[in-house]
Amino acid sequence: MVIQKEFGHLWELLSQIPDPEIPVINLVELGVIRKIEEKPDQDKVVITITPTYTGCPAKKLFNDLILEKLYENGYKNVELVSQLHPVWTTDWLTEETKAKLLKEGISPPTAENKIIQCPHCKSTDTRMISAFGSTPCQALYSCNKCLEPFNYFKCH
Repeated sequence: MVIQKEFGHLWELLSQIPDPEIPVINLVELGVIRKIEEKPDQDKVVITITPTYTGCPAKKLFNDLILEKLYENGYKNVELVSQLHPVWTTDWLTEETKAKLLKEGISPPTAENKIIQCPHCKSTDTRMISAFGSTPCQALYSCNKCLEPFNYFKCH
């Protein structure tokens, strides 16, 4: 994901908002914050958001958390725009973000869900238990080596 160089202070504020479902990463790292615009003539900030998927249950909470953070920091006229195209993809997660997920015990997405690594012992001898994990964007896996269950962040 390419972050705009302008509006660094706003990007910094938004990077303080943890993902409500995976708090080890923030909304900027998740890639749902797509664009920031300031409209000085209207004294307005416009934040463009692409949800992880159209029916994401956290979408309303994303909006509420963004508004709360910006209001706390003096931004009173904020417009949130939901952009569905291009669709959000796990390709927008940086390697640093994937490393955070792995450290937290969540196997990060891999190309086309091919090799799923156990976050506990790093084995790739794993199997899916359920297509849905603790959130709709995750699947529940188990490691055949260490026998530990873990969530896998599915590719989108």
